[in-house]
Amino acid sequence: MNTLRTTFLMALLTVVLVLAGGAIGGRNGMGFALIMAAVMNLGSYWFSDKIVLAMYGARQVTEAEQPDLVGLVRQLAMQAGMPMPRVYLIDAPTPNAFATGRNPEHAAVAATTGIMRILTREELMGVMAHELSHVRHRDILISSIAATMAGAITYLANMAQWAAIFGGRDRDDEGGGMFGMLAMAIVAPLAAMLIQMAISRSREYEADRGGAELSRNPLYLAGALKKLQLANQQIPLHANPASAHMFIVNPLTGGGLMSLFSTHPPLEERVRRLESMAYGRRE
Repeated sequence: MNTLRTTFLMALLTVVLVLAGGAIGGRNGMGFALIMAAVMNLGSYWFSDKIVLAMYGARQVTEAEQPDLVGLVRQLAMQAGMPMPRVYLIDAPTPNAFATGRNPEHAAVAATTGIMRILTREELMGVMAHELSHVRHRDILISSIAATMAGAITYLANMAQWAAIFGGRDRDDEGGGMFGMLAMAIVAPLAAMLIQMAISRSREYEADRGGAELSRNPLYLAGALKKLQLANQQIPLHANPASAHMFIVNPLTGGGLMSLFSTHPPLEERVRRLESMAYGRRE
């Protein structure tokens, strides 16, 4: 199922990328975008983790430098029977975390310095168990590729917008002309966002469940999510929208209509499910 889902969503992202290229350069633009998509798919497979980690200035840490964090990840990886992932630290006051990498043998988990300050050891265990659940379910690859592809789509959409404003192509035989470029500048980022939303929401619920089982107490993660949500509202992270779906809680603020397009499921529902697991286990 994961392979089928990956193939389908990557095909959608590729189509959007090619259409964005066509809006800018007609047939030549579509050909260029198709080549670009192929190169990016291959590049994302091998280098997506490095791209996302570099995007946030993450640095790899050792157990000597961060004994609590690295030791906790090592303990959870052993319990799960998984290879030890690389551990990274992001110098940011906003508490958050994510996992990346193409498979469990080439995975990495990253946490901000902010998360180390506000969570208890048990809550941090819940968060790291959630991230290792992403690794174990092998759904981190598609998230990394989606982040890279969505960033390219947004970049092409911005190019289309400026090309239309400054009088780009006006011939309709090779594409939609100025109106086509303006339409693509609006539609392409929206399409990429919707695809990312489809990727993220279901996998977050599954990672919550897997993380609760790995940490052996769903309330660890439930308590962490409450703290993280409040802290991210008070101190938003300057995150790239293309990679926002990778974080354990949405690093981007926004309520009302924008919440409908969030890449993350409602926090209240996530906490409710975790608490139900805990109370059901006690009963």
